[in-house]
Amino acid sequence: MDFAFDARTEELRAKLLAFMDEYVYPAEAVAEEQRALLDSPWDTPAVVEELKAEARRQGLWNLFLPDAEYGAGLTNLQYAPLAEITGRSPQLAPTALNCAAPDTGNMEVLSQFGDEQQKKQWLEPLLAGEIRSAFAMTEPEVASSDATNITTHIERDGDEYVVTGRKWYISGAMNPECKIFIVMGKTDPDGEDIRRQQSMILVPRDTPGVTVERAMRVFGYEDHSHGGHAEVIFDHARVPASNLVGEEGGGFAIAQARLGPGRIHHCMRLIGMAERAIELMCRRAVSRDAFGKALAQQGVVHNWIADARVTVEQLRLLVLKTAWLMDTVGNRGAHTEIQSIKIATPRAVVDIIDRAIQLHGAGGVSQDFPLAELYAGARTLMIADGPDEVHQRSLARRELKKYL
Repeated sequence: MDFAFDARTEELRAKLLAFMDEYVYPAEAVAEEQRALLDSPWDTPAVVEELKAEARRQGLWNLFLPDAEYGAGLTNLQYAPLAEITGRSPQLAPTALNCAAPDTGNMEVLSQFGDEQQKKQWLEPLLAGEIRSAFAMTEPEVASSDATNITTHIERDGDEYVVTGRKWYISGAMNPECKIFIVMGKTDPDGEDIRRQQSMILVPRDTPGVTVERAMRVFGYEDHSHGGHAEVIFDHARVPASNLVGEEGGGFAIAQARLGPGRIHHCMRLIGMAERAIELMCRRAVSRDAFGKALAQQGVVHNWIADARVTVEQLRLLVLKTAWLMDTVGNRGAHTEIQSIKIATPRAVVDIIDRAIQLHGAGGVSQDFPLAELYAGARTLMIADGPDEVHQRSLARRELKKYL
């Protein structure tokens, strides 16, 4: 593996770093001010649309999608350092570049598994940033860490499918621009192969029987960057049979194809979040005195900063190795590494942000610094896209298999 970034990556890194300094960081406070004046907290602040227009003008658009027909055509290894940069401002930067979850995963699903009509109707406006979307998988009534538990029914009725079930923490669903749900449910609940019982189907938001019941908070935050998280009811919602994504029974495989890139994208951004926390920690340490000397002269602060730097360098190398493997041997060949970064990265970044909060004192838990919100986002990723324990179980079984 070559540790040097190639010419295209360096060019895009330079443009993106300048974009962050000139447009994104100054827009953070503006977005909060504008959001406070909106009729609905889920409406998009005007400054976000301005950022999107500027990013598109500069060619910083759809960088996440490796398919050159639809996206920037970057490899995972090329995209990794760019996603890291956007992680420094997770509330604004990914959305500004049209690289925000859950839309990224949904666009990947549609580009890989959607038919031509589905691509035209839903993928094209998503790629253009004209609409948003949601991915409806997690359910409140079952342990959704085991996807085979899902109880939502997708039943064939002539030329239609009828969708019935309750989902929650459906990212993006509170945004009024969310026009389409990709819903995972069971088309064959009694099938012998538990991994062929599930299918995925497209359900437009305005379908009769679809109700966005309420917003779900995350550690008290409403998480505007993802368009909120909602509890959604599908009460005999009817959609054309042509809305099925792929084939009946293919939902589990599609979910795995979607979640692999999603997991590494989260880890890339987490490293950027850690870098932002380290920067804030250092700035605070050199600007505050306690007990007769600067915080930067306190030994415990030295330890926190040094440990944070070592941890970030380790994580970055593991994420880059994983990206390289995904590019060279595919997601299946990188399975161990994907699970490793999904376990290691959120856990370590939570600890780094926690130290930064501690150094800021009361300011660390306030709205005057981004640290509390960064903490909430990082801690949530120990659950999202599969909790740590599920990945640990799978990883351990793969290691033990060598000796059995």
